[in-house]
Amino acid sequence: MTPNAPAPFVVSSSDGDARVQIADGIGTLEFYHPKGNSLPGVLLRRLAAEVTALGGNSAVRVIVIRSGGSGPFCAGASFDELTAIESVEQGQEFFSGFAGVILAMIRAPKFVLSRVHGKAAGGAVGLIAASDFSFALRNASAKLSELAIGIGPFVVGPVIEKKIGLAAYSAMAVDADWRDGAWCERHGLYSRLFELPDEMDASLDALAQTLAASNPEAMAELKRVFWAGTEGWDQLLAERAGNSGTMVLSEFTRNAIAKFMGK
Repeated sequence: MTPNAPAPFVVSSSDGDARVQIADGIGTLEFYHPKGNSLPGVLLRRLAAEVTALGGNSAVRVIVIRSGGSGPFCAGASFDELTAIESVEQGQEFFSGFAGVILAMIRAPKFVLSRVHGKAAGGAVGLIAASDFSFALRNASAKLSELAIGIGPFVVGPVIEKKIGLAAYSAMAVDADWRDGAWCERHGLYSRLFELPDEMDASLDALAQTLAASNPEAMAELKRVFWAGTEGWDQLLAERAGNSGTMVLSEFTRNAIAKFMGK
């Protein structure tokens, strides 16, 4: 466990949980869900709110996002919630949750560092791409699983494409299979790769401490440079959420999700 990490989760809620710890200028946001750190709508809204609050907190100079447990970093969208969607409006609201977290991350006037200790699927890849710097274990493979369940990575697509380029993004979207950590580092999804958690945590802590002592104005200006061109993403991601919200109601997608859950 890193010095800035909250204590281990003991959570029974089907919605999961998220919590924040602030120390020495570092704001650590950790989320957890008992089903592979998947993300239901309530948890997505919580993450967006917490990132926004950390971005506006003068005691915080850098933000670290991590997840609990030793299994997947994040399994992406909650399948239980996907199967419960009954209208286009409900679908758009759910997928807008991912848009909210991405927008909060890229618009926070502070660098966001992500700690990827395990597999990342679907929407999780979008959250990693929205980070300004990511630390990952070599065995932390990633995939865009949306096409395999009858939809596409519409909401997370813009931020992934901006981070790793169109060719790598389209390859992930078309071939919905796992990419290993080396592939993710080579294409820029992961900034640094490590063999062991302790090595990763030591490197993360060192950079977080360095950034916490750096000029906040310079970091905020760099952040604006990094994410230039995303000013119209509120509308773009809302439209993409509508696409996903419509598609998730199709018979094809319903059958694909049911088949996927039955594996």
